[in-house]
Amino acid sequence: MRLEGKTALITGASRNIGREVALTFAREGADLVLNTRSSQAELEEVAGKCRELGVKTHTVIADVSDAASVNKMVEDGIKALGKIDILVSNVAIRPHKPILEVSDEEWHTTLGVNLHSAFYLFKAVLPGMMERKSGSIIAMGGQSAITGRPETSVVTTAKTGLLGLIRAVAAEMAPYNVRANMVNPGSTDTTRGNPEWYPEFQAGDNRGSEQHLKSLPMGRQATVQDIANACLFFASDESSYITGDRLNVMGGRYIV
Repeated sequence: MRLEGKTALITGASRNIGREVALTFAREGADLVLNTRSSQAELEEVAGKCRELGVKTHTVIADVSDAASVNKMVEDGIKALGKIDILVSNVAIRPHKPILEVSDEEWHTTLGVNLHSAFYLFKAVLPGMMERKSGSIIAMGGQSAITGRPETSVVTTAKTGLLGLIRAVAAEMAPYNVRANMVNPGSTDTTRGNPEWYPEFQAGDNRGSEQHLKSLPMGRQATVQDIANACLFFASDESSYITGDRLNVMGGRYIV
């Protein structure tokens, strides 16, 4: 098992990509600290499945856009499981709208959830990783981390900033054998809990439709397992000489 003896903290673990990352890491032997902001029943369902796979699992309800909540979550996770070797910063919100319609509150809220949370998480887990001279930080990016698109000003700003943060942390932490990388999912077959964030898919050309799939060179959306596999690669020793980099899991949609 590729993660045996490791402990991972995964935010946004109650559903979709975060849920699959948790289950994939559990199958590979990692003990887990699992977080969500409010979906406690869903989080406990995921935790139960992870425990059935034989790993220790600690759950925390916390808003990762709040620094004090993040610090307490990490402290409690370390008390429960001893350490945190791997961080998967997965929480994000993605409101799509013209820049002139983005309110100041939406701007700050989106940056808080998508970017500031990663800063708080990194600061909380890094001291232990530096002390042990071992660690892997994985941030979830997306198309907005590598390209600009209409009606995504705040999301693109946050995700581009997140890539910059990853690169800076990777450079600073390399002497401590702590790695930082980004996974960029493309269009992924997930449950969209906030369809209002995606007005481009409200007019009949739905995500996953024949017309939408024609825009994807591989002709299909990613599965959550595709994204979890990329996270597993960065979490494992198989990527031990890779840091400050990004893995685009996009089915050929962006070839750089």
